[in-house]
Amino acid sequence: MTTSVAAVVATGLNFVLPKKYKLGLLSLMLWGAVVMIFIDHFLGYEGGDFFEKTTDGLIKSGTGLGLVMLIPVLGVWLISILISNLKRLTIKSQHKF
Repeated sequence: MTTSVAAVVATGLNFVLPKKYKLGLLSLMLWGAVVMIFIDHFLGYEGGDFFEKTTDGLIKSGTGLGLVMLIPVLGVWLISILISNLKRLTIKSQHKF
C-alpha cells in the first residue's frame, strides 16, 4: 500500500511540477514496483488477509517495510537527476568557449 500511495502522489506531482524533476521516471519506477509487489503477493497468497499490517520478516511493520522499499527507488531517481544536471552543466560550459 505504501508504494501505491507513493506512485499516486508522484504521478499527480508529475502533472504539476516542472519536467526537470523527472517525476515521470519516478512514477514509472514506482508503478513498476507496485505491479511487481502485487504479482509477488498474489503468487505467494495462501489464504487469510490479502493485505497485512504485519510481516514475518526482519521488519515487522508492513508500512515500515514499504518505506524501506522506497529508499532504493528514490535513490536511483535522485542519481538520475544529478546525472542529468551534471550533463546540462557540462554542455553549458562547453558552449561558452
